Amino acid sequence: MAKDTKDTKSKKKDAKEEKSKGGLRKYFKELRAELKKVVWPTRQQVVNNTGVVLVVMSVVGLFLFAVDTGLSYAISKLIGLGAG
Repeated sequence: MAKDTKDTKSKKKDAKEEKSKGGLRKYFKELRAELKKVVWPTRQQVVNNTGVVLVVMSVVGLFLFAVDTGLSYAISKLIGLGAG
């Protein structure tokens, strides 16, 4: 039984050593490799996506404005009923 715990401890130690090997140089090498795999959008795609975001933001903003105005009006009328 003691042998099993010793093996487990040595495996954990080996795993820690593997993580620390390579260090910063390995990190940047792998980072560069991953960035080469990225498919960057074209200028036209960025412009189109920006337009879509602006239109959706405007529509949602107008909707929230309408809801807020309607609820404010309704609340003011309810308060007016209670006071009158």
